Amino acid sequence: MDVRDNLEKVRAAIAAAAVEADRKPDSVRLVAVSKTKPAEDIRLVIEAGQRIFGENRVQEAQSKWPGLKAETPDLELHLIGPLQSNKTADAVALFDVIQTVDREKIAREIAREIEKQGKSPRLYVQVNTGSEPQKAGIEPDQADAFLALCRTELGLTITGLMCIPPVDENPGPHFALLSKIARENGIETLSMGMSDDFETAIGFGATEVRIGSAIFGARSST
Repeated sequence: MDVRDNLEKVRAAIAAAAVEADRKPDSVRLVAVSKTKPAEDIRLVIEAGQRIFGENRVQEAQSKWPGLKAETPDLELHLIGPLQSNKTADAVALFDVIQTVDREKIAREIAREIEKQGKSPRLYVQVNTGSEPQKAGIEPDQADAFLALCRTELGLTITGLMCIPPVDENPGPHFALLSKIARENGIETLSMGMSDDFETAIGFGATEVRIGSAIFGARSST
């Protein structure tokens, strides 16, 4: 498996899906999901020109990314997994984007750390479009109020929305729902679509797609 060849195939597929949706190819950004992957594999993708990456766990990211960022300063790192409150300080310090703001407690912790550290990671709200009890994310019918809380009371700048549709359902309605919430709240960045459904997501307006296995191969179990 050559991750560099895989990356080029994914980039071509993203561009083709954008054109199919009557959009410009550069209107969709690729977040290469590198969770469980060693630094040497990630370096190959960096060498091929990829600059935006996603990690699920703060602790795992801390073991890899300070060194990688020192080597390539223009990298952009996204947290795409659930954030525990005791990891908030570390997340604000390390990540350029936190995609998983999903409850008031975390929003308040992030606001405190942003003020304390003087850092300003971009923030997305994760919406649980399928209302799955085991999955993180704000309920769709609570999204407007939560966004208002983040913006007005906590002074947070929310620039995006993110979702992970149920694995056993057609993702289209979930992407459409996220797009609707974004429009109603003046949000332009939509992080939706992964290796199996990113082309569908692009058709519904995704501006960022999170792709791991199609680039790096099946993830290791950790």
